[in-house]
Amino acid sequence: MGVRVVRLGTPRTEGEGTRIGTVRRPPRGVPRSEFATQNWYDVWLPNLSPSAELVKLALAAESEKDWSAFVRKFRAEMAEPEKSRVLDLLAALSHGSNFSVGCYCENEARCHRSVLKALLKERGASFDS
Repeated sequence: MGVRVVRLGTPRTEGEGTRIGTVRRPPRGVPRSEFATQNWYDVWLPNLSPSAELVKLALAAESEKDWSAFVRKFRAEMAEPEKSRVLDLLAALSHGSNFSVGCYCENEARCHRSVLKALLKERGASFDS
């Protein structure tokens, strides 16, 4: 049991569980009724996505220094009480159920979901390979 970190819109894996979209905006051109059937997400949780300002910063990051600045600022956003409590909840739930969190980005290493993964690990989340 545990969390998986996925790219939204990709085929689901067996036992993945509920897919949580941690993105600012729903997928373009997809009817809401088809989000789950097209492998985008089952539940939308935009509170765990970067602010619009930070999305721009991440997209413009060209160097490791730029990316590190994004990570530092995104971690600060996720430290806000409401967001931190959601992370605590997901970490606790990971010990009794399967679910995944994801974003649209192709490269996980340059996506906020890599930071979410680290934050969940720091809270003791269980990860499914």
